[in-house]
Amino acid sequence: MKRERKLGKGVCVIGAGMPKFGMFNDRDSKDLFAEAFKGCIGSVDKGIDPKDIDAVYVGNATNDFFVHQAHWGPIIADVIGHVPKPITRTEGACASSSQAFREACFAIASGFYDVVLAGGVEEMSKLSTEEATEGLAIFSFPDELKHGFTFPSLYGTRAVSYSEKYGAKWEDLWDLTIKSHNNAALNPKAQFNASIRDIMNTRIERAKAKGQPVPEWRDEKEALGDPSFNPLIAWPMHLFDCCPMSDGASAVLLASEEIAREFTDNPLHVIGLGQGSGTSLSLSEDLCSLEGVVYAAKEAYGMSGLGPEDVDFCEVHDCFSIAEVIATEDLGFFKRGEGYKAQKEGITARDGSKPINTSGGLKCKGHPVGATGTAQIYEIWKQLRGEAGERQIPNPNIRIAGTHNVGGHGGTCTFTLFERR
Repeated sequence: MKRERKLGKGVCVIGAGMPKFGMFNDRDSKDLFAEAFKGCIGSVDKGIDPKDIDAVYVGNATNDFFVHQAHWGPIIADVIGHVPKPITRTEGACASSSQAFREACFAIASGFYDVVLAGGVEEMSKLSTEEATEGLAIFSFPDELKHGFTFPSLYGTRAVSYSEKYGAKWEDLWDLTIKSHNNAALNPKAQFNASIRDIMNTRIERAKAKGQPVPEWRDEKEALGDPSFNPLIAWPMHLFDCCPMSDGASAVLLASEEIAREFTDNPLHVIGLGQGSGTSLSLSEDLCSLEGVVYAAKEAYGMSGLGPEDVDFCEVHDCFSIAEVIATEDLGFFKRGEGYKAQKEGITARDGSKPINTSGGLKCKGHPVGATGTAQIYEIWKQLRGEAGERQIPNPNIRIAGTHNVGGHGGTCTFTLFERR
């Protein structure tokens, strides 16, 4: 018999921290997580002694391959002074820290723990592009990997299918790219905190300084259509459709609802948790949808008693531009085939009726895969508390927010809902 899923006890977010994402040759995973942890502890309004943290869940996906070091649980525990208390590493590809967060929620809801840290870390800068591509490819299904599918080509396949089914063109994604960069330009934590216009101006000044032909782009869309500015990666995915390789870490602190206000007068309540799984691309019934996301959304909406229309804004997993479009439809924000039109109409802009990826998203904020899920929650934390600075959503009445995180190209999917009360 199907029953409505509920947590045994209420769970709240009481703190969040993350350093700037980027590529750091002089910093490693320990440095990055230590900074995220310090920021998280420092964000707790009424303060907290780290010794009061009962357990830690940390997501990490690729460090075994990228830096040839495994067993990151005790390494992180040692870094943050958590030894000898328990720490658990989760691996769900790009959804690793969302799984860490989910397990932390269950640990508190069970009544076993009162205060739990969840976070993630990834170090991706120490290998060549070719080696890193190989490292990420292991998140795909074996048959796809065997036949040479990289993630740009996997999402390129989804983009072609979406175009054929709904009539969207590559150019229709430019509004999304411009929006993401505009948001990231206001985010000091973003790896690419520059607008497309900023990047264009930099290229123009560089050409002038070198005595080279100066580009004469009339606007951002003309630049994005120029192969010298925006080269093809895997049709129809071009450079500015793709997220970067990134180093980074993020951490959020959770407490049971009973004691949350001992730490802050403004906790965020976890009101919906969902997780689903997906099949390989070759067996998928619809390349324009991720079945695991649809399942996760249904689960989270059911738990919260809300629907897509109730979500004020959301951070979605936009590893590629087409991924944001598909996500907004899978989550029910827009009808099938309407997601790309919503981008063009400004609905998903910061001042639109359904803001998406105010952080700049994975595409511009960066995507250190194991850290991405809790980094999305960091953005939700800042926005709902009115602390997002220049990128703050202008609507003062935002109350319900979501985070959507995908591991691989859809094998692991999570959707989480939060409420400011």
